Amino acid sequence: MGKEALMKDDRLSAIRQHLYSHGFSHIQAIADAVGASLPTVRRDLLALEAEGAIVRTHGGARIADTAGTEVAFELREQKNLAAKRAIADAAFEELTPKSTVFLDAGTTVLQLARRLRLDPIPLSIFTNCVTVAQVLMDVSDLRITLIGGQLRPENASMVGPIAESALGRLWFDQLFLGAGAIADDGCLYSLDEQEARVNELMLARSAKKALLVDSSKFGHRLTYRVAPLDSDLKVFTDHKVTDEWRARMNNLGSTVTEAPYRENERR
Repeated sequence: MGKEALMKDDRLSAIRQHLYSHGFSHIQAIADAVGASLPTVRRDLLALEAEGAIVRTHGGARIADTAGTEVAFELREQKNLAAKRAIADAAFEELTPKSTVFLDAGTTVLQLARRLRLDPIPLSIFTNCVTVAQVLMDVSDLRITLIGGQLRPENASMVGPIAESALGRLWFDQLFLGAGAIADDGCLYSLDEQEARVNELMLARSAKKALLVDSSKFGHRLTYRVAPLDSDLKVFTDHKVTDEWRARMNNLGSTVTEAPYRENERR
């Protein structure tokens, strides 16, 4: 893909994110937001409308109702992206060739999948994340298994009784897990009850367990408890984690790897 196509892809993504954040927006406001000319934005809006991502209206556009979940997932993936990539790079060094690895549906774990696509090693990969499976499905040296279940669109993840039953019959050498939040009680939390249950099962069915979480997740609580931080769970985070949380994880016996990164880093 050439430089011009890449620039266009970035611009289309920026337009989708702008419309998701702002609702209806006039063409001039869209052009200002993405730094493009009005004729270019009009062509981009036509392309996005043909994809079903947006709806053009008189003088502007809005995100299509059916595209909201996809854009929300994309926005979460882009948040703290440099930190997530640095964490993924550090976690990549933990992968053991010819082992069985589970990659969950966290957006930082997704960056590990993207890193693995760049530098494949022979692995048997299991995942409950449709996006992870799509990223890795045509990579040589990787055997990909997507477990079944009920699709949770917000996280592109498979959850529910079928997913839980599948996990109960499997055993993994390594698990790479994300988290919605890590609360002051030292426990991982999820926004979704079914997601929390499959995460708990992943932990129970894995020999080596790694948590991939950027520093913004610490000190927050969501609804459903997953598991406590403990000595069995190796934590990969970024260098902006606070001294308070460093001390707390040390007291809990967690092994912590902090990945340095630079802002606005791109790959």
